[in-house]
Amino acid sequence: MPALHQPRSNEAESRLATELAEASSTYRYLDTCGETAPADAELAEEVALAIAFNGISQAVMLVSPADLEDFVVGFSLGSGIVDSIDDIYDIRLGGTGAARQAEVQISNRAFWRLKQQRRRLAGSSGCGLCGVEALEQALPSLPSLSPAPLPPLAWLHELRPRIAAWQPLGRHCGAVHAALFMDAQGELRLAREDIGRHNALDKLIGALLRQRQPLHGGLAIVTSRCSLELIHKVLRAGIHTLVSLSAPTGLAVQWARRHQLNLIHLPQRAQPRVYSPESAA
Repeated sequence: MPALHQPRSNEAESRLATELAEASSTYRYLDTCGETAPADAELAEEVALAIAFNGISQAVMLVSPADLEDFVVGFSLGSGIVDSIDDIYDIRLGGTGAARQAEVQISNRAFWRLKQQRRRLAGSSGCGLCGVEALEQALPSLPSLSPAPLPPLAWLHELRPRIAAWQPLGRHCGAVHAALFMDAQGELRLAREDIGRHNALDKLIGALLRQRQPLHGGLAIVTSRCSLELIHKVLRAGIHTLVSLSAPTGLAVQWARRHQLNLIHLPQRAQPRVYSPESAA
């Protein structure tokens, strides 16, 4: 594991060959006009990852096949299955090719809650109970964060080109999103990439937790649009500021304001837009 004070460029150099080999492959293509010879292109790969908690299957996710342990930790926390990384006792990865498995051992407390949730969702749809439970999961009750200051404007200056240096897979083959963490000194420290925008953020949060990276005063950055699910994940991780390179949805703004999450949109050709806190917008 690289030292936490090292910049992403050093980490990327050490991980690049393995990451690209895991998450991309070369494919032959033909020019539809038939005017050129067949050529090769690097394409992002995706695999189906089946996740089971204490022997019970929970989800199958399509993910980029790199940093899978980071993803499992971040997914477990971001989905509300566990409250902290300490509830995760063991992760065992298996499978090859497009079919992968993750066997996760979690605390009895977290597993009991997961079983109760699954039992409620197994009820008859005729009474409408399943719909109510599904809504409760889509719009969960989450604690508000303590108010935190907005990051200095200088931290966001030329952020887009700085982020590009932390996206080796994106530069190599495209078709992936990225999530990054900036520490309390305004330095980019960690990044993860994935075909799914939710997955990229899960991987980032999982990596931060596994490396015991201090989160206080830092901020998360996503290259994708900001929807409600990303707000949920950042709130559960305890990160106080989220910066999105694409516009947030209205519901994401409402939840950010309600839960005292700093939410900033960084347009491509305009000044940063602070949507939360509302008084600063």
